[in-house]
Amino acid sequence: MRFLRTLVGAAGGLGLTLLAADRPNVVFILADDLGYADVGFQGCRDIPTPQLDALAAAGVRFTSGYAGHPFCSPTRASFMTGRYQHRFGYENNIAFDPQNTLMGLPVAEKTVPERMQAAGYATGMVGKWHLGAAHLFHPNRRGFDFFHGFLGGGHDYFEVSALRPMGEGYQTPLDHNGKPREIDGYLTDDLTRAAAGFIRDHRGEPFFLYVAYNAPHTPMQAPQERLATFAGISDPKRRTYAAMVSVLDDGVGLLLRTLEELGLRERTLVCFLSDNGGPPTANGARNDPLRGGKGSVFEGGIRVPFVMSWPARLPAGTTFAHPVISHDLSATALAAAGIGADTLARLDGVDLLPHLLGHDSRPPHEALFWRMNGGDQWAVRSGDWKLLQAGPNLAPALYNLAGDLAETRDLAAEQPGRVDGLQARWKAWNQGNREAFFPGFSDYHKAKNAFYKTLVKPTE
Repeated sequence: MRFLRTLVGAAGGLGLTLLAADRPNVVFILADDLGYADVGFQGCRDIPTPQLDALAAAGVRFTSGYAGHPFCSPTRASFMTGRYQHRFGYENNIAFDPQNTLMGLPVAEKTVPERMQAAGYATGMVGKWHLGAAHLFHPNRRGFDFFHGFLGGGHDYFEVSALRPMGEGYQTPLDHNGKPREIDGYLTDDLTRAAAGFIRDHRGEPFFLYVAYNAPHTPMQAPQERLATFAGISDPKRRTYAAMVSVLDDGVGLLLRTLEELGLRERTLVCFLSDNGGPPTANGARNDPLRGGKGSVFEGGIRVPFVMSWPARLPAGTTFAHPVISHDLSATALAAAGIGADTLARLDGVDLLPHLLGHDSRPPHEALFWRMNGGDQWAVRSGDWKLLQAGPNLAPALYNLAGDLAETRDLAAEQPGRVDGLQARWKAWNQGNREAFFPGFSDYHKAKNAFYKTLVKPTE
């Protein structure tokens, strides 16, 4: 199999010198709704995360690492394509509806796993998909040889029920390559075991593995024995959150140990981040010292824990201060796999390796951009400066993040020229975007319920 995939990669233009052994395995690990301040390497004190801390110590920690969107599904769309999701109108969270063939990652968009497959990689995904529940959007049809997880935006951590398949799908059976499965124990542990199994099964060939944990997203559920270890946290929501993060941390540790035991760690590129900032009210996350949280274009909604480790290539224990964004990891993985520059040029993500290895001293981006609700909320960051509009009809606010990470001092009135320049840059970027092509899940369910009411005859 390894020989076959190497031949496929060479036939795809990678060159005869770029054999399987020369290319890294790639493991993307995505947490869901993890707070900026809720891991040890970000200063957290009440939730020990030794495995994530060790990963950060073994690689590069990005101090200005951003998610592509302030909430779940659009970030995943950019992560899976290497592009700003606004380029193809993917701006809303998706509803769970297996019959809806519109709401999903457009099939015209080529995915990162599809490109990795073409380069000779085995591809696997474990966890939360959230990019369409209809058959045509299924991960096995979007580039993943292996899938074990669920298609909706969240899931119960203990139970499945074939009798409750709709709603937002939180109790649907797990999907194992298109077949239903029960949860084996606690969901986070189940996902970790599946991911470790994929690594073992593909130890002899280059592989791309995407591990999309739903922890610590709601519902707030954790094993009783883990909850007991956090009895000292008085707030029950924060206590459960801490237990959920702790199990996730253990899972990351198991994946890293599996790579070590198989002799693969040195040549595996491992990336970790959250899909957006933490939502303190919903799950007890903390984003200190940042302002705002999930669903906001303030730093608390988009700046996330962000780590990359590749022992064979990248220096350990380093930090990188220039702003980077989640779809840069997509471009970096593709570049490391030998995907040609012509393909990378069509993406919005940037290969970070030249910047991390000192081959390119320039910032990876002149500016980064965000947009919500068709432009009712938006932000642009260039260097230390950030301009944002926090809501419809609000005046843009300007912040210098170098001296005001908490975004407390609006400098727009003092620097109107800088406001005009950044706003013009955002508008120029926005010209290349599409309007959202499907409604958010709340609006979708409201419209669906209203339609069903028209089909019910009133009683006399």
